[in-house]
Amino acid sequence: MVKKTASKWLRLTAIACVAAAAFGSTAQAQTTTLRLSTYVNEVDPRFEGFKKFAELVNTKTAGRVKVQIFGSSTLHGWSEGIDAMVGGVADISWVSADKRLPCYRVTSLYPVAIDMKKQLPLDAAYAALITPEANKAGLVPLINSNYSYDQEWWFKKPNTDIGKIDGQLVRSIGPLVSMMIETWGGKPVFIAPKEVFQSAERGVVDGINMGVATYSAWKLWGVMPHMVKANLFYGNIQYMISKRKFDALSPADQRALQAAAAESEAWLKPVYEKWVDDSIADAVKQGGTVSTITADKRKALLASVTGKWDAEVNAGCGPELAGKVRALFNQNAL
Repeated sequence: MVKKTASKWLRLTAIACVAAAAFGSTAQAQTTTLRLSTYVNEVDPRFEGFKKFAELVNTKTAGRVKVQIFGSSTLHGWSEGIDAMVGGVADISWVSADKRLPCYRVTSLYPVAIDMKKQLPLDAAYAALITPEANKAGLVPLINSNYSYDQEWWFKKPNTDIGKIDGQLVRSIGPLVSMMIETWGGKPVFIAPKEVFQSAERGVVDGINMGVATYSAWKLWGVMPHMVKANLFYGNIQYMISKRKFDALSPADQRALQAAAAESEAWLKPVYEKWVDDSIADAVKQGGTVSTITADKRKALLASVTGKWDAEVNAGCGPELAGKVRALFNQNAL
């Protein structure tokens, strides 16, 4: 009787172990890890924003979805975001100007002075407008960026008139900036963020167009310390997620991911803006200079490029979507 009881106990224990192992295997299989690729380094406040996003995703999905962050372009280069996501190298990445997203390519940077108090709802509305185009390319817009606040200019010489940069080589991040530089007499040069320091230090470029946060995080004030604060852009170089990866999530986890993105944007905005302002103030203390332009000068600079760029927007977006994008920007302009 003792032997039968012991044997029965062993069988029940074995069954329990198998069941536990199966449960553990199922739980493990249901856990999804998303690889988030960014060009920003760990000094940049946006890196903290991505960490906040990852924490929120983990909490809102009860650990079913985890986000792994790869900074400083360690997964892929500046222009390779779509290829990286389509090819499975990254699951979430920034998306620069790409011809596979013709409307996004010409509107993710747009010549307009934005009222920053309206940035979060503006970004959300813009993302909604370009979502159908992104879906066709196998992507889903997820996290809006902060480019509107700090996309600016630096030169070797102080008080440079950016409307007259004749002959100077200026770093560009995309087609709009290149057109601006050419309109104002300069020559655009594409340089990835990680390579800008060496290019400035070695004299490859005479000027740089870049976000203040990126510029400061990469310690570029030391090699090109003279900034022109112009406020000429709406900028939203979005972070998108592979639609294949997004669609594989449950509807509840999809909603949780999007909620985490929106919440992390709202959390980051004041942190980011304070860090940018503090970085500029610190650079000035170290010998850097910041010159601003008048409202009339800004209006003239924008007028010199908007007509040309609107032709690109019409071609890239089509008349109907182009009109909606312009209307949105105009409603949120200063």
